[in-house]
Amino acid sequence: MSRTAFILDGYVDEPACLGVPPYISPYIRTVAGALQAHNYTACYLTIDQLRKEPLRTADLNAADLLVMIAGVTVPGKYLGGTPATLTEIQQIGHMVRGPKKLIGGPIGFGYAGEGGQKAIRQVINGFDTLLTGEPAIALDNFLDGNEPAGIFDYARTDPWSITGSSVITQHPDFPFVMCELETARGCSHGVTGGCSFCTEPFYGMPKYRTIAGIAAEVAALHASGARHFRVGRQPDILAYGAGAGEYPAPEPEKIDALFAAIRAAAPDTKTLHIDNTNPATIARHEDAAREALRAIIRHHTSGDVAAFGMETADPAVVSANNLKANADEVFRAIEIVNEEGGTRRDNVPELLPGLNFVCGLAGETELTYDLNEQFLARVLNAGLSVRRVNIRQVMPFEGTRVYADNTLGKHDRRFRQFKEYVRNKIDLPMLQRIFPIGTVLCDVRVEVSGDLSFGRQPGSYPILVGIPLRLPERTVIDTVVVDWGMRSITALPAPVEINTLPASAVKWLPGVGKKKVASVIAKRPFRDLEAYRKVAGKSAIDDVMRF
Repeated sequence: MSRTAFILDGYVDEPACLGVPPYISPYIRTVAGALQAHNYTACYLTIDQLRKEPLRTADLNAADLLVMIAGVTVPGKYLGGTPATLTEIQQIGHMVRGPKKLIGGPIGFGYAGEGGQKAIRQVINGFDTLLTGEPAIALDNFLDGNEPAGIFDYARTDPWSITGSSVITQHPDFPFVMCELETARGCSHGVTGGCSFCTEPFYGMPKYRTIAGIAAEVAALHASGARHFRVGRQPDILAYGAGAGEYPAPEPEKIDALFAAIRAAAPDTKTLHIDNTNPATIARHEDAAREALRAIIRHHTSGDVAAFGMETADPAVVSANNLKANADEVFRAIEIVNEEGGTRRDNVPELLPGLNFVCGLAGETELTYDLNEQFLARVLNAGLSVRRVNIRQVMPFEGTRVYADNTLGKHDRRFRQFKEYVRNKIDLPMLQRIFPIGTVLCDVRVEVSGDLSFGRQPGSYPILVGIPLRLPERTVIDTVVVDWGMRSITALPAPVEINTLPASAVKWLPGVGKKKVASVIAKRPFRDLEAYRKVAGKSAIDDVMRF
């Protein structure tokens, strides 16, 4: 007889305001597959749904089993999905009394509420069992009557990723949900201990999924309605299938085969993006890296971002924390990605780098922040584009070197100044460079409704779009850029219906502003573009005006 198990999703892999839009992790899908293998019907609920509908606790109580996936690996601010806090996790453990309650995921490494705090391993009150290691394998072992611990093994998880794929249809944002695809675990840089703050070396040297296994999962997800994919669960996509060594050279033919197989498995994919890319791989193996980047660009969708874990421009901090690349190597990698991915398609660059800075590492001084600012100014002045700059304080996990050796709390004032410098001096001119006025962004999905609604395109680190109109959530529209914030843009629905556009939005039209709003309103309806130009003048969005 079939039994019911709820998967409660309290995990978000990226700061969702800067990272991916509505998202479902591989953990959820493999856990669903493992449950089905034990004759459970897998039901799915996000922590955000439970926050909005607390009475759903009754559904959890009525289940035979509750499996919660929780934890935070990257601190940040979130939009469209906020991970469960430790307080919420413990409240759920005490409020849900009916089923057996299991919890797993990154929470096993420890929990911290935000960056700058140590992630402390602690007993999760209210839950019966902690699933240690790989959640789906630990769950499978537990349901077989064994210890709830899971040693990672793709041979076991790959079949569950296929059978559990249909769980995505229960996501509240389906079908506008990004399916994270895992290609590897472990890090080749771990041969020398890895970066001081990173948990990836816990998995050992890289273990790669087969192309056939990944393609089979994509085909199953596609059959369930998935159209948005991010190849994001690996420390360096360019090293997929590469040989031995701390910095193995990319093997472009394997990357081409991987992305071609994903495309073949999901022929009408709307989004196919990447995430982590090691700048040292690009700088040390320029020719092979260029070919690998070209292979990705042949198969992906535009607006893609290669996230560089730069962490710092200070050579002393690089050395003290065994980081992957120095400032000159990162700069060269930025140049190469701009050269290969800077061409525009669908109005946006194909592929640009993103930079991650981690503050509070061992060896950091006031000078560190000066060097970080000088590096970013160098990138900007060289005419290069960086899609986004992510700045966070380190979240030390037990077992990493930074857990005991860090500079947290020593340079808080300078940390805040650095963030302010980047937001004002770097982010704004970069947005102006990448998204000039008149840029049309297609398929922007509204996630927050209000007098100023907010939406994003599906993708890896898509730009946050503020639309000065009250639009219903889940509305999907094309927009045209009319202004910039520090980390977002302002846009209007495209085409711009000038004769019916509310006055509150008319002021955002280029060349209009507050001074000409009354004149534009008084002269409406305009017969054609020429009549409009007599009042407002020419602008970069004239081509998307409709009368």
